[in-house]
Amino acid sequence: MTYPRVLCLGEILFDYLADRSGFTLEQVESWTRYPGGAPANVACALVKLGIPAGFIGAVGGDELGDSLVKVLQEVGVDTTGVQRHSTAPTRQVYVLRNEMGDRSFVGFGECSTVEFADTHLLAAQIPDILFENAEFLVLGTLELAYPDSREAIKRAIELAEIHNIKIIADINWRPVFWPNPDEAKPQIKELLKKVDFLKLSDEEAEWLFATTDAGAITYRLDSPEGVFVTAGDRGCSYCISENEGKIPAFRVDVEDTTGAGDGFVAGLVSQLCKVGIKSLSDAETTKKVVTYASAVGAMTAMKPGAISAQPTASEVEAFLYLYENH
Repeated sequence: MTYPRVLCLGEILFDYLADRSGFTLEQVESWTRYPGGAPANVACALVKLGIPAGFIGAVGGDELGDSLVKVLQEVGVDTTGVQRHSTAPTRQVYVLRNEMGDRSFVGFGECSTVEFADTHLLAAQIPDILFENAEFLVLGTLELAYPDSREAIKRAIELAEIHNIKIIADINWRPVFWPNPDEAKPQIKELLKKVDFLKLSDEEAEWLFATTDAGAITYRLDSPEGVFVTAGDRGCSYCISENEGKIPAFRVDVEDTTGAGDGFVAGLVSQLCKVGIKSLSDAETTKKVVTYASAVGAMTAMKPGAISAQPTASEVEAFLYLYENH
């Protein structure tokens, strides 16, 4: 059996994307559903990039849950860590897009955010064996909003520390997921004390740290090995070891930004798996790692949906080759 090198823990869901961009909620006439959820997106993207990955999360015992597990398995993601809840439904989230392809989350249909299966991810049911062979644990912060899944995150961090697994966090701030959004900041800041690598958008950086400077955030946290601040079409800044820099955004035709940040995370982790963390002391290697991550994010934004839009390793290499030789 091939054990996953990367474990991704958190939500898996269906994004219901408005079929027409630039419309208000009241104006939307039809929606198309796409499998998503940031940690699930990362796991799928990693497998497509050639890195064995596993997903840990909870779905309902319903048709939607069956569909999502099938998506993971068809991509090749290890689903040993998927839990099924007998009564709570699989999460659905409705998403509007503006003319630029940028998203806004507008709710969960007829359910409240606390009613879905992912909120009931249980610490006691997380398979310890997955952590014995993994190298990285990828976490979002949405599941900190609910008591059961918050305990599951704590348990996963404990297992990661026991087995010397590097922890990567993507803030992925979505107020609509939090029953009380005021609780988010202290919960997230507590989590960041345990994190080795941190990825956040420029808006999230401003919200959490009142700065978008990756070096300043690294200094303030006093623990991470790397901080990455993504800013959409304005590129990405980073601070790894002593290396600080900025990568301009790739110019692509944006169809839908869903999953672009998750693509970045997957691209980053895939490169950390390939080159090794020690090689990040070299400034040129670091720049290549971040450039690769940015390319995966950009390519994911070129098609609708998150998982279906993700590129393979050979597609990323071809994309980068064209850019470098244009």
